[in-house]
Amino acid sequence: MEISALVIVGFVLALFVVITVTRAVRIVPQARARNVERLGRYQRTLRPGLNFVVPYVDRVYPALDLREQVVSFQPQPVITEDNLVVQIDTVLYFQITDPRAAAYEIADYLHGVEQLTVTTLRNVVGSMDLEKTLTSRDTINSQLRGVLDDATGKWGIRVNRVEIKAIDPPTTIKEAMEKQMRAERDKRAAILAAEGQRQSQILTAEGDKQAAVLRAEGNRSAEILKAEGQSRAIDQVFQAVHRNDPDPKLLAYQYLQVLPQLAQGEGNTFWVIPGEVTSALRDVSRAFTEALPASPATGARPATDGLAARAADDAAQAAEAAAEAVADASEAGESVALNDNGNRSAR
Repeated sequence: MEISALVIVGFVLALFVVITVTRAVRIVPQARARNVERLGRYQRTLRPGLNFVVPYVDRVYPALDLREQVVSFQPQPVITEDNLVVQIDTVLYFQITDPRAAAYEIADYLHGVEQLTVTTLRNVVGSMDLEKTLTSRDTINSQLRGVLDDATGKWGIRVNRVEIKAIDPPTTIKEAMEKQMRAERDKRAAILAAEGQRQSQILTAEGDKQAAVLRAEGNRSAEILKAEGQSRAIDQVFQAVHRNDPDPKLLAYQYLQVLPQLAQGEGNTFWVIPGEVTSALRDVSRAFTEALPASPATGARPATDGLAARAADDAAQAAEAAAEAVADASEAGESVALNDNGNRSAR
């Protein structure tokens, strides 16, 4: 019995020693800190590594994370200057710099930071309209960070960044904004289409102008070449006529051959029959019915039977064609008048 009692006492003492050593030795991880109270009063802060405390006298609180932390708060309703309620979701980046202040200056620093963020956000956004709120995120972030950093400094917390994750306007405002954006896109599309059409028309006009210029230059060159050709042909004919010195009777015969062609032209509503037609016919008839002069070389007269007959027939046909042309003009209701030069004109 005595041995059993000694074993039990020894076991209890060993257990007490183990528990005492365990409570006296505390290992704190890196980037962590633990506050120690002795008899209910703050005594010190345990730093990372091996630390010793007085067992059963010192009370060690849970570790505080000294790393930068990220907290995403629930979307909060905020009223803008133009009386629109928007839901704003924020993200806070903060770090504990003083474990003692974080534990003793405020009961719950996360709840305090959240409420301070909401109130500051409502003050900042309340002075802006919706459009400015949607386009001024950097301004809102900087103002929030300044206010939060000043207020949380005494809590042992440093606010590094405050970001607005989302700003959700009401559904009706979203629909109106979508319509506005759609109208803006349609306007830009119409402007681009008009610009393209204008450029196309300008390029087409430039091409037509260049084509017209080239076509006009080609026509001008063709007319010049044609006029030069006609001029050279007329000059050669004129030189040939004067070089051969034709007889007036031959010219009268040629005139009678051309006269029916003038009368038969389409669209001729006015043509002139000179008074010399009768004399031309008489001269031609006399020229081909009279005997031809003797040849200067042989002194013989050429045979005139066939030649005279053919010439007489040609003259008769020319005179008949002229008479038919005059008769056709008279039947069409056109008047024949004698002009001041002794010529007859048919209308």
